[in-house]
Amino acid sequence: MHTDGLTVVVSDPHLRRLREQFEAALPAATTVRWPDPVDTDAVSAALGDADVLVSGVCPAGTAAAGKRLRLVHAAGAGIDGIDVGALAPGTLVANTFHHEDAIAEYTVASAVLLRRGFLREDAALRQGTWEAPTYPRLLGEATVGFIGFGHIGARAWQLFRSFGAQGVAVTRRGGVDAVAEHLAWSGSMDDLDALLETSDVVVVSVPLTDETTSMIGPKELARMGQTAVLINVGRGRVVDEDALYAALHDGVIGGAALDVWYDYPTEGRTGAPSRHPFHELPNTLMTPHSSGLAQQTFVRRMEDITANIRRLAAGQGLSNVVAVAP
Repeated sequence: MHTDGLTVVVSDPHLRRLREQFEAALPAATTVRWPDPVDTDAVSAALGDADVLVSGVCPAGTAAAGKRLRLVHAAGAGIDGIDVGALAPGTLVANTFHHEDAIAEYTVASAVLLRRGFLREDAALRQGTWEAPTYPRLLGEATVGFIGFGHIGARAWQLFRSFGAQGVAVTRRGGVDAVAEHLAWSGSMDDLDALLETSDVVVVSVPLTDETTSMIGPKELARMGQTAVLINVGRGRVVDEDALYAALHDGVIGGAALDVWYDYPTEGRTGAPSRHPFHELPNTLMTPHSSGLAQQTFVRRMEDITANIRRLAAGQGLSNVVAVAP
């Protein structure tokens, strides 16, 4: 039965370990439900009289079950898993960040692993072979190109810069102050080719939209050097799946670190991330969308989400509203 307070459904799996702190941060009259995130029927059943859904996944069927929803709050930045058009008119969609520190560490670590050939050397030594080093240039001599320069790109650049690297960036809207950010140059997507041609490390962190889907395809990958590495921490489908596999398989580019994918498990934790056997490629670092996962990431996200729920309960304006259902 719906109480005088808000009813909140939390189906984000990463917040379950913070359940006690999450509930303690909400008004006393709040009802909080924690259905199994992988049980879509349980999530839908929990949404019958709910005001708030905390999840980065809300397909049309889930949205239809939440007829009273006033807020869908992603526990992250991306909202591409939320069918905004299927939500009840006026439903707010909000997001949060705080993953940039963890992802920045991932980008630097991946760049070092791939450029130094450590993946290949590790695999060889496990078989008793002492692989000869390729004597790559150090990270401090590299040019790092950022496709997208928001929270993730800016924080990653701070770490790369500490190594002495040179940085360049392109964004969908342009307008990055290259001087203030200590970049060699910055531009719009019209300058993407120039970035790809001059970068030793390419970091992709743009969100998935109609205009960014497959924005990096065969022609763009061919513009990268044969020793250049691609690090995708944005969304998998920003980079064309077929073109990326072919470029890695055929040595068109030097390597890739892939933390975002083309296919995700629909139930449980089992499922191939792509129709191509990326796992057979020795120049590819594969991680299960884990680059932003750190204790501080979710503590800070929890604080943002519960603060917004308190605002909703008090009739106040919310922070980080990124969409409103039509």
